[in-house]
Amino acid sequence: MPQNESPQHEGFEGELGAILRRTGDGFAADDRRELVEGGLRRGKRRLVRRRLAVTGGVLALAAVGIGGAYGGSLLSPAADASNTSVAAPPKPVATTDPVPGKQLPGEARIPVKHMATILKSNTPAGTWQIDGLDGVGQSVTGVFDDGKGKAGVSVGLFRTGTGEAGEDQVACPDKVAIPYDDCTEEKLTDGSRLMILQGYEYPDKREETKQWRAVLLTRDGFLIDVSEYNAAAEKGAPVSRENPPFTPAQLKTLVTAPAWGRLAAQLPENVDMSGGAGGQGGGGGAGGQAEPPRHVEPNGAAVQSTLRSLLPKGLNVADKGGEGEYAYVVVDDGKGKSLVQINVQPNMSDVAGDLFGSGDVTTLPDGRRVKLTQQPGEKGGEGVVWWTADTITPEGFRVVVSAFNAGTQHEAATRSEPALTMQQLKTIALSPKWQKLPLK
Repeated sequence: MPQNESPQHEGFEGELGAILRRTGDGFAADDRRELVEGGLRRGKRRLVRRRLAVTGGVLALAAVGIGGAYGGSLLSPAADASNTSVAAPPKPVATTDPVPGKQLPGEARIPVKHMATILKSNTPAGTWQIDGLDGVGQSVTGVFDDGKGKAGVSVGLFRTGTGEAGEDQVACPDKVAIPYDDCTEEKLTDGSRLMILQGYEYPDKREETKQWRAVLLTRDGFLIDVSEYNAAAEKGAPVSRENPPFTPAQLKTLVTAPAWGRLAAQLPENVDMSGGAGGQGGGGGAGGQAEPPRHVEPNGAAVQSTLRSLLPKGLNVADKGGEGEYAYVVVDDGKGKSLVQINVQPNMSDVAGDLFGSGDVTTLPDGRRVKLTQQPGEKGGEGVVWWTADTITPEGFRVVVSAFNAGTQHEAATRSEPALTMQQLKTIALSPKWQKLPLK
């Protein structure tokens, strides 16, 4: 099939918008509290992220805007999802109101000036412009200038819980999917866990704004989240310096300042986003809202092992990863590395029309629909091509397999074509093994 003969993203904006609407479970675009809670609750987070991960390209990370510690920050609290950076698996975002002193329901009422004092006292000498000093909330934003260029800085306080959802916040992203310069994880002597990431606001446009981040998860489940940029604002401001102002060591000093913990203790219980709403919602609860249906997905280890079992002979697996219904392998047949990735998604009938309503779609005798696509890569790698076989059963069980002619989407092509042919991708996607995977 000639390149781009049947483009994957005909009506891209309409398709993305439709999927967002159908997987948002009624989120209001102007209700940032709902977006934040949706991004942090593990089931909801995975539902949105995975359903947007249509073929492993830019959409695989597009939903990070709903709750991204690597994308989205306190510096633009009212930014819409379509403009949010797509840098990593979902993490918490800020909840501060753009009008200083005006609070969202359930938000902490910590004086911004108290947070500003801690921020200033734990950073190097320089001048500060702090937003909303007379307000209250659970975050502080400002612009720092040490004479070498202005830099946007933000600190947010969150209650995340102490389980797996909390630990996700301090795990470095997979570099196969997300380009960054450096990332470290550390367990501190008091039991806290720290991640420091030196990355980019838009990882596929690394010549633009840098975003360095320090995230601390305390032993009792509080999250202190610091971001800094080499521009006066996260978006819409030109780069003003080569790097953000604070070194990783200085970020660590800032994020681990004991005073943050004393303020975080003031966070109300009902904004615990580790998986529940602190007693709000649920069937018969306040507002009479029923709990959304449980998201069912395949076992991650089973997806990974099944993908490897279906690979053609002669391919050496150089790398592998993924979680839940998403898995990837980097294979090499001696002609260069090639990224192959898969999403296995039950219960996708609600978006079948959006995904299979255009392009090179055929219907098999058993009712399954197959959509084949060849197009350029979307993550900035020079010469990268992206081949996809997307399938769905009449019951809505979707399997989509993609291959690239490079080991990652953001690096230059290592070969002229992916290591798997379109027919081989189609064969993998249509394997009966996928519907036999255990679900959780």
